[in-house]
Amino acid sequence: MASINRADWHYGGDYPKDLPIENGGTHIGMFINWIIENDLIGNLHLKDSKQGISDVKSRKINGRDFLFKYCDEKFWDEDLNEKGLTFTKYYYQNPKDLEEVYGKYIVDYEKNLGTGFESLYEIPNTWKNYDIIAEKIDRVYKKWQDKENKKSWQFWK
Repeated sequence: MASINRADWHYGGDYPKDLPIENGGTHIGMFINWIIENDLIGNLHLKDSKQGISDVKSRKINGRDFLFKYCDEKFWDEDLNEKGLTFTKYYYQNPKDLEEVYGKYIVDYEKNLGTGFESLYEIPNTWKNYDIIAEKIDRVYKKWQDKENKKSWQFWK
C-alpha cells in the first residue's frame, strides 16, 4: 500500500494560517471526485463506502468531503482500481523531472483554477471549479486511453 497524497502533508507545513485545514485537501478531493464519477474507485470503497460513493455521484458531498470522511484525509493506491491506479500514476504522480513532487495534474489544476490566488490552497472547493478541472481530466484521460489502446503497428494514431 503506497500513499499517493495526504491532506496533512499540505496543511502540516508552510500552510496559510487563515485557511481551514480542509483546503489542504481540495486538489486531492477534486481528483478523487473525478475517480468516483468515472468508476475508477477501488474495491475497498465499493465494499465499505457505498453511501459515500453514491453521495459524491449525486453531488450531496464532494470529493474533498469523501477524502476526509472515508479516506482519513489520505489518498492511497488501494483507493483505486487497477485502471484508476495506472492512470493516476501517469497523470497525478508522473513528475516531468526529479525536482518536481507532483505530476501533470497539479500543473493543470494551477493553470485552470489557480489564477488570481496567492496559494493553490485558496482555490474554492466548488462544483463550478470541479467541473472545470474535470473537463481537463476528461481530455487527458481520453488521450491516455487512446494511447493505451493503440497497437504498436498503428503509428499514425
